[in-house]
Amino acid sequence: MEELSLRWLAGQGVSLVALALCVIAFASKRDDKLFVLLLFANVAFAAQFALFASWVAAGISALIVVRIALVRRFPRHRALMVGMLIATLAVAALTWSGPRDLPALAAGLLGTWGMFMLRGIAMRVTLAVAAFCWVLSNLLAGSIGGTLAESLIFITNLVTILRLRRDARPVLP
Repeated sequence: MEELSLRWLAGQGVSLVALALCVIAFASKRDDKLFVLLLFANVAFAAQFALFASWVAAGISALIVVRIALVRRFPRHRALMVGMLIATLAVAALTWSGPRDLPALAAGLLGTWGMFMLRGIAMRVTLAVAAFCWVLSNLLAGSIGGTLAESLIFITNLVTILRLRRDARPVLP
């Protein structure tokens, strides 16, 4: 029981690190800064899900690190996107434990498509939907910190979408 408690506490602690990184990332109006901070946050999320033995979510979070690195170097590269979608499905198939893994799979697939094929507001809308899927995944894994992190990411992302829309409006004299 003591090991379980330490794993639980470690999972919560790691999720708080991910929380801080993600909020800073989604508050940024610059896609480059968003991607770099998300790379580090997903390392923390992968560790968190592993500590909670949520293996599909851990594997997909680890793949997201690779996806972010690839999409920064090769934006809109369809073949790489398809490869990442296949890798996401393969990770899910190899570690599947049941319906509780569906939200993580949906988040991984949506995020991959959105990051490779979209930019600006459209990308952030897709990532907001993916964040909602991650909220569900964290709830199912029992992660208090992860649930809070993804909920704040979702809200921060929506606020940034509004800020980007406001900035895109023409200034009237």
